[in-house]
Amino acid sequence: MEIANKLPHLIESHQLRAHVNKMPLLNCEFLKSHREQRLAHVVLSFITMGYIWQEGETQPEQVLPRNLALPFVEVSRKLGLPPILVHTDLVLTNWTTKDPERLLDIGNLDILFSFPGGESLRGFILVTVLVEKAAVPGIKALVQGVNAILQASQDSLLQALEQLRLSIQDITRTLGQMHDYVDPDIFYAVIRIFLSGWQDNPAMPVGLIYEGVSSEPLKYSGGSAAQSTVLHAFDEFLGVRHSKESGDFLLRMRDYMPPSHKAFIEEVQAAPSLRHHVLSSGNGQLLTAYNQCVEALAELRSYHITVVTKYLVTAAAKAKSRKPSHLPEAPQALEERGTGGTAVLNFLKSVRNKTLESILPQRG
Repeated sequence: MEIANKLPHLIESHQLRAHVNKMPLLNCEFLKSHREQRLAHVVLSFITMGYIWQEGETQPEQVLPRNLALPFVEVSRKLGLPPILVHTDLVLTNWTTKDPERLLDIGNLDILFSFPGGESLRGFILVTVLVEKAAVPGIKALVQGVNAILQASQDSLLQALEQLRLSIQDITRTLGQMHDYVDPDIFYAVIRIFLSGWQDNPAMPVGLIYEGVSSEPLKYSGGSAAQSTVLHAFDEFLGVRHSKESGDFLLRMRDYMPPSHKAFIEEVQAAPSLRHHVLSSGNGQLLTAYNQCVEALAELRSYHITVVTKYLVTAAAKAKSRKPSHLPEAPQALEERGTGGTAVLNFLKSVRNKTLESILPQRG
């Protein structure tokens, strides 16, 4: 905890690796509750990312020392998570309220752990927390929708679809707060590297050796919004099918979620098909409500593309043209890639286009 609480300073002053190397080997048996185990995963994942990338992309550490690797792998196994920073570490477990009595808005939230990147990193994490919060009514609507199909209650299903559409639109609006709180140049040049993994990353082509765990290097993908359960669950409920390549990546990302989240997606997937129900009902209102959900989801994905273009593609071009500046040399190997390791725009466009293809034809 002492190291994690000083992480930005230790990384910026190039002292983190020295501090970690002096750390005692911690025993996970003392972590009794789920909350303690989750906290351990967050702390160890933050320290790990800082340790690997302390010297930037050109000199990543190839070996995670035993006193970090052993407890990290052990607590990861207990939780069913991989031993790397995942969306649930960076976002879902990494916020607190300043005043528990007040509303959950960005002014009343704070993060627990950080990397270099200052206010922009804080904004990036907290806007993502608010995106997850905006999805809560949508997740509840899925449950209502699945039950409505099972009970053949059209009214309840219409209500659920309406609630889902409003939630998706709220997610899109909330995502817009990125522009207010995150500086694209700092995101691109400073923050991104600490979210990067060691699979499909040219900066670490063979992976990472976890000392005392495996003599062979292991490969894990970096943090990615594709590790959030929200859109996976929406896609399964609405019956959106992705291309082989995108679908395979999304499926792999489910192994980076808490097991209960992955199980929720699979539960939605196993439920009776909403699309089939809508088509066989011959109910025009249901068809319209279904299509409005799919359209809202495609709009969210289109908006996400514009955000990613600003924070990755445009920022990359600016970083290239920028002569010596106060910002570090931007990571080259990850230039056109998302932190999860995908060729980002092709992936996002494919996912958006497949969403649009799910719109059902209106009956004449």
